[in-house]
Amino acid sequence: MHKSKLGGFIIDCQTGDLDRAADFWSAALGMPARVLPGSEGDKYKRLEDTQHDLHIEVQKVDHLSRVHLDIETDDIEAEVRRLEKLGARRLQQIETWWVMEAPTGQRFCVVRAGSAGFEQKATQWK
Repeated sequence: MHKSKLGGFIIDCQTGDLDRAADFWSAALGMPARVLPGSEGDKYKRLEDTQHDLHIEVQKVDHLSRVHLDIETDDIEAEVRRLEKLGARRLQQIETWWVMEAPTGQRFCVVRAGSAGFEQKATQWK
C-alpha cells in the first residue's frame, strides 16, 4: 500500500527572466517569492502558500508556458503504476520523479512526498 495527494502547482514559464516571472506570479497570487538554494535557484522560485499548504513554484522552461500539477507520494513507482491503470502514460523520468500525461493530454509530475501534513492528509491506496 502507498499514499498520495496533490502536492502543488508548477508555473512553467518560457522566459529569460525568471525573477520577473516570479515577481508577476507573486503579486498576482499574493504569495511572497523565495529564492531556492544553489543551482536550483537558477531554474525555480518558490511561492509561499500559507493559505492552502501547497507547493507552488515558478519554473524556467524551454517549452511553451503552462501550468502543471505535482502529485506527491511515498512510493513513486506504485503511484505511477496506479495512474497508468487509470490511463496515464509515462513520458520522462527526471532525477527521482516522473513526468506523465493524463489521457486528456495534460502533463503532470509524480514526485516524492515532502509536505508537512502528508501522512495525515494523503489518500491510502491498495
